[in-house]
Amino acid sequence: MTTVAVRGESVREVDPELAEFTVVVSARDRDRSTTLDRLRERAEALRQFLDRFGEAVEKRETGALHVYPESSGKRGERVSAYNGSVSTTVTVTDFAALGEMMLAVGGQDQTQVHGPRWSVRPDSPVFKEARRAAVADAISRAGEYAEALSAEVVELVELADPGLSGRAEGIAQFSPQGYGGGILSAKSAGGYADLRLDPQRQLIQATVEARFTITAPVL
Repeated sequence: MTTVAVRGESVREVDPELAEFTVVVSARDRDRSTTLDRLRERAEALRQFLDRFGEAVEKRETGALHVYPESSGKRGERVSAYNGSVSTTVTVTDFAALGEMMLAVGGQDQTQVHGPRWSVRPDSPVFKEARRAAVADAISRAGEYAEALSAEVVELVELADPGLSGRAEGIAQFSPQGYGGGILSAKSAGGYADLRLDPQRQLIQATVEARFTITAPVL
């Protein structure tokens, strides 16, 4: 029997399920202890503020903490001030509250907001659906090749995930695309009661490689 090798593909757009934004609170003072105290107070104020949004916030994660001295170039190693910042990544499921939340957070003292970044959950059913569609596409393509040769598909020989067949690159890839938005600062957020955001559709891709046997072609 003759073997036919095909690649099945699936590409679709879906609504995002999550939105992330990063909040950076900062502090600066000539005294190290004062800088740390202000940074601690602002970080705690952010935690309490996010608590007000309840279940709209799925999780929050503390990222980088930076504390460093600022030296005067004309005075060698003499410290002129101390700078500190701490970042927090906030994951939101309620998109209706997202704009209000980002603007309100950005309105706090010495605070920057970066985002939003849209995504699909790693365990979302859309990935399974994409894989199934890619397999169906592979079967359809094999049938089309067989029909062109006046033959019929007999059986599946191999169905491979990325790299497992030894012949193709990127066989089962899923690529939700997100957008890293702009920056909101306390100054830019002032004067706005709410901000309407349009969630960015996510591109989901799946690819598989398959081999089928077909009956003897009629050439």
